[in-house]
Amino acid sequence: MARKPFVVTAAALLGVVLLLPVAAQTQYKSTMPDGRVVYGDRPAQGAAKVEEIQSDTSKGGLGGPATPSEKQVLKELEKERLQRESAQEKVRAAEQKLKDAQAARDNGKEPLPGERIGTAGGASRLNDAYFERQRMLEEAVWKAQRELDEARSGR
Repeated sequence: MARKPFVVTAAALLGVVLLLPVAAQTQYKSTMPDGRVVYGDRPAQGAAKVEEIQSDTSKGGLGGPATPSEKQVLKELEKERLQRESAQEKVRAAEQKLKDAQAARDNGKEPLPGERIGTAGGASRLNDAYFERQRMLEEAVWKAQRELDEARSGR
């Protein structure tokens, strides 16, 4: 007994699904007496003129299968899209590299142990290792900026 409602429901659902495409294939263009045009799946009441319009609901698509030239165009578009995405990824990577280099430069301003030399007057000064490290950090920022500029220009 428990199966009968399921079978009836399934059969009713199948019938509705099969009838939907048939109902959707015929449309009506109803021209009203005042000149308005109404489209629908049934003729509008009081229409002065009713035209039946048949819709093509075939599964072949609008133009059918793609021609070889259309396939070639699609391949070229896909290739161009992949090139753009690759270029965008290079720009993102170069931007991140520049941010990292700038952060390293900013964090590297404080002298490290061993980069200060005491003077006779009790003061201290920075030694050559500090300035060499600063030069290298600046150079890394400069290179990262140049790579970003090249990535943005597409070279």
